[in-house]
Amino acid sequence: MSTEAASGMLTYRDAVREAMCEAMRADERVFLMGEDVGRYGGGFGVSKGMLAEFGPERIRDTPLSESAFTGAGIGAALNGMRPIVEIMTVNFSLLALDQIMNNAATLRHMSGGQFEIPLVIRMCTGGGRQLAAQHSHSLEGWYAHIPGIKVLVPATIADARGMLAPALADPNPVLIFEHGSLYNTQGELPSPPPAVDIEHAAVVRAGEDVTLIAYGGMLARTIEAAELLAAHDVGAEVVDLRVLRPLDDAGFLSSARRTHRAVVVDEGWRSGSLAAEVSARITEQAFYDLDAPVERVCGAEVPTPYAAHLEQAATPQAATIAAAALRTVGRDG
Repeated sequence: MSTEAASGMLTYRDAVREAMCEAMRADERVFLMGEDVGRYGGGFGVSKGMLAEFGPERIRDTPLSESAFTGAGIGAALNGMRPIVEIMTVNFSLLALDQIMNNAATLRHMSGGQFEIPLVIRMCTGGGRQLAAQHSHSLEGWYAHIPGIKVLVPATIADARGMLAPALADPNPVLIFEHGSLYNTQGELPSPPPAVDIEHAAVVRAGEDVTLIAYGGMLARTIEAAELLAAHDVGAEVVDLRVLRPLDDAGFLSSARRTHRAVVVDEGWRSGSLAAEVSARITEQAFYDLDAPVERVCGAEVPTPYAAHLEQAATPQAATIAAAALRTVGRDG
């Protein structure tokens, strides 16, 4: 399919590719770098065909050194370029954590605003694909802990297509986490695609009885849980966080105040999770609006199993999300 085929059905993978191609055609300062992004087309096929159009100067295959090429991306951004750094999977990003946290996130602050770092780092996150304990992490909540960066989690075709442009225009480093289970999902996108902001959560399903809060790969599962709840005459409102740093408190608090109940869904481990932060903010700012304690549905605190049935048991499922919601309305989950 052509990279311009935005008027009909396209995959999440196509949407990310189209966003990068559009950015590179519009601004010669934009380039892509990472492991296997060129001739191979990217570890997940996102950059397939881009080398032929843009050439090796702008589609740059890098050595297997996340720290080195992330640092090179920071340097390029400091010198006026608009790099897109692809780190194949989130677990590999830990090898670049020093560059991300101690350099990218701090240099604008430490220079008193003299230096901007318009750097975008993309990476695949999440489990559900039988890649076992070393390739199934959901660490976006860790990165949301760091001041000085923005953290985006596009869960839809529209967000995958639309979040890159404002991310490249931002003077701060922006991390985009793409859930691996989403690359093959399909959706329809109008032409031209709608503008997308990188500041606000979105209500993707209306309801009056309970608020379900999710992001990334868990959004579709949470919408499925809302369908299960509808069969029990429970109207679930679903909020897609979309942006993990800075969190759009107003986006999920207004919903929780309206429904008086909240369930937070997070594929990451429960202890110290992003779900804990969202739950705390609801309790701090909307306690007297709640009719039940905030529920959390998180990944089991174990290394992600390889066996499919064990991996499924270790990650939030529609049935467990629905059960938590039923508890908040006073029914057995």
